[in-house]
Amino acid sequence: MCLLQQFCNPLSQNISKTGFYAENTHFHSRKLQGAVNTLLLGAQAAHLGGRMEPNKPDNQMSETTQQPRSGIARHIPLLVILTVATVGFFTLGDYLTFETLRDNREALLTWRDANYWAMAVAFMAIYIVVVAFSLPGAAVASMTGGFLFGLVAGTAFNVFAATVGASAIFLAARWGLGQALTARLETSEGSIKKLKDGLRENEISVLFLLRLVPVVPFFVANLVPALVGVRFRNFLLTTALGIIPGGIVYTWIGVGLGGVFDRGETPDVSLLWEPFVMGPIIGLCVLAALPIVIKYLRGRKDV
Repeated sequence: MCLLQQFCNPLSQNISKTGFYAENTHFHSRKLQGAVNTLLLGAQAAHLGGRMEPNKPDNQMSETTQQPRSGIARHIPLLVILTVATVGFFTLGDYLTFETLRDNREALLTWRDANYWAMAVAFMAIYIVVVAFSLPGAAVASMTGGFLFGLVAGTAFNVFAATVGASAIFLAARWGLGQALTARLETSEGSIKKLKDGLRENEISVLFLLRLVPVVPFFVANLVPALVGVRFRNFLLTTALGIIPGGIVYTWIGVGLGGVFDRGETPDVSLLWEPFVMGPIIGLCVLAALPIVIKYLRGRKDV
């Protein structure tokens, strides 16, 4: 700023003292002198402002003031899901049951016959809520799809609703804890880095295994991928395809619920563990794990 003053002060003095231009240029010289004075005042203000807050740019101040609010807001969807899931676990267990379906089957079938697509949309909406909030009764909902709509349509409705619900809880977890945890994994070292790299290299195969292995709870297969930074595209693909085998089995059991209710019996869910059911699913698990095994063996040969 001092250099600017040394340059501009003599310039303003020469403009005011010179008489070469006399009357014709006197007006222009006054305008130039005013511009120089304005420039000096602006430089002084900028200099004082820089001395007062040298390390507080505007964008940094705005980020500082807005960051806490955005940090809290991104956790709201996951907090809502956890709250509803907790309340639903203690309050809805007695409603989403086979007994409820048996007691209301005549009314449901009558409404289905009169309003098929309205019934289908309502069913899928309820199923999406059950999956998204991890409410009890997902297995009952899957069998209800078979009971109301048959094997083909019931499987399609079940798979679509379960995929949408799983995507909802995945995105909620990703926007919340998933971002912070993923950022930490990206900067991790040692065994955690190896685990992260292995997951990235075999992401689709691991996701298929999570969907196909019967012992993995559905909500766990929804949350864990979101917390470790799995790509949403791969999650959506493997969910939509990976739940089809189990969806067919549950829907198939649901198709026969009418006869079970007529006999006054309770549906036998242990049928899921019969060899003719588990055999194909285990075969699909082996196919999903095959790329991982092949990459592992190739890596050992390279070593």
